[in-house]
Amino acid sequence: MKTAPDTPADLSAQIASELRDLIVSGALIVDARLPSEAELAEQFDVSRPTIREALKRLAAQSLIRTERGAFGGAFVNRMSYGEARAQLVTTSTLLLTMNEVDFDTACEARFALERACAPMVAARRQDSHLGVMRSEIARQRSPGLSDEAFCASDVAFHLALTDGAENPILSYHLAGAIEAMQPLMNMITYSARSRSRIIDCHEAILSAAEARDGDGIDAGLDRLQNYTSDLAHLVMTERAARKAARAASPDSSPLNQMEKPK
Repeated sequence: MKTAPDTPADLSAQIASELRDLIVSGALIVDARLPSEAELAEQFDVSRPTIREALKRLAAQSLIRTERGAFGGAFVNRMSYGEARAQLVTTSTLLLTMNEVDFDTACEARFALERACAPMVAARRQDSHLGVMRSEIARQRSPGLSDEAFCASDVAFHLALTDGAENPILSYHLAGAIEAMQPLMNMITYSARSRSRIIDCHEAILSAAEARDGDGIDAGLDRLQNYTSDLAHLVMTERAARKAARAASPDSSPLNQMEKPK
């Protein structure tokens, strides 16, 4: 199988992609041993360092593991839920920080996914989920709580809520939405947000969860989404206005800055 990209890096990426497709499709099953580096190099008609780099890419994605010894080599990994969840959070964070997803899109998706959990939370939530939510609300009321700690508590509250749906697939997808998106949303809104309003929304959501009221959970999340979105638009509008004012100010001219007396 001959590959023909422009550089060794392109070659390793293409080979990694082809091997990944074999793993995802099930052609290479869990715990299956991959061919040796020499065999893969011959198969793809490339050097062994190029194969080694391709395998590093797969290992970084937790798709394969390497084992030493006479019966060692590269094997298709049995990915754990925790590994998959961590990768999803990392990918979601990168998409947001690189501006591949705008705030409104992220906010809409994050709350739409969480509201989808509401009826299941109402039917399946356990006392343990409610206990975490209560403790996080109490933590959020602490007068000396830092912005970073408030954000972490906010994330923990919503993870407990969505875990209350008792559906690991939803919890997996919500991990990316909450653990990645929520901190970045808070970075935009923290300077103007009212903690008391957020806590009021959290208390309404908790009360609805205690009462097994799915519509009430949905309504509380809807209030929180509207507040988050409106606040973000306010902050961004004010930032844009300040930036425009600075640009229009005579003192902002580089020439005027040079002419100012020392």
